[in-house]
Amino acid sequence: MNFSSVINEEILRVRPLLGGDIGQSFHVTTIRSEYFVKYYRTPGMAGAEAAGLAAMSQSTTVSLPELVDSDDHFLVLRFINSAARRHDFQSVLGRQLAAMHKKTESEGFGFETDNFIGRTRQKNSFKSDWSSFLTENRLGYQIELAGDKMLAEAWNRLRSRLPELLAGTEEPPCLIHGDLWAGNVISGSAGEPVLIDPAAYYGHREMELGMTMLFGGFNEDFYASYDEEYPLLPGWRGRMNLYILYHVLNHYNMFGGGYRSQALSLMRGYC
Repeated sequence: MNFSSVINEEILRVRPLLGGDIGQSFHVTTIRSEYFVKYYRTPGMAGAEAAGLAAMSQSTTVSLPELVDSDDHFLVLRFINSAARRHDFQSVLGRQLAAMHKKTESEGFGFETDNFIGRTRQKNSFKSDWSSFLTENRLGYQIELAGDKMLAEAWNRLRSRLPELLAGTEEPPCLIHGDLWAGNVISGSAGEPVLIDPAAYYGHREMELGMTMLFGGFNEDFYASYDEEYPLLPGWRGRMNLYILYHVLNHYNMFGGGYRSQALSLMRGYC
């Protein structure tokens, strides 16, 4: 594979890395440095991830891989030699994430460009309110992609209840990672939390927390320190399944299987 378009240095070694189902990853060692390089077959994926990292890097509260370069297919990051996680890893992560969410830098919900959640395009056209964005750009779009009559019927019932379910949650949009499951948190060279693989946009911070609950890996120290730094809204745990639903629908659209019944169960829980 030719890395010369994004690495203009003499390359000493290229080592393929395991993991990832939408691209290939490599540890590239040059005469000057070490890089983590991601190759995406789908044009635009690398640039979309780079845009998310660039936006998140404006916050000094979270640690991220250093963005070196990107083009239509390649994303080049400074390689991170991970150390063992520090003892307060979860607490630090919760506090730093909350601090990032406290920064409101957008007048609307969305992002400068569409990006990807897994292999699925993520629609980021701006909306003035969170309910509309969640309805049209997130849940409704995934239902359209599914093309499933039973899912559509359950969604129609849930859709009519969304304004009621979201009442009292009105907050300014904040920049969120967008795909914050445990696999997208690694430790840095000092054992600190580092966020990777964002699907970033300006959304509601409860959406971020919903994703953390889908597959686990975040303990109560994480949520307690988050709440201490940026107190959560009353009844927030009762809304988590609304946000988990988006990612379950996306997994159904990518992988099929039992995610369909899980999506139905989540929607019926509110109707």
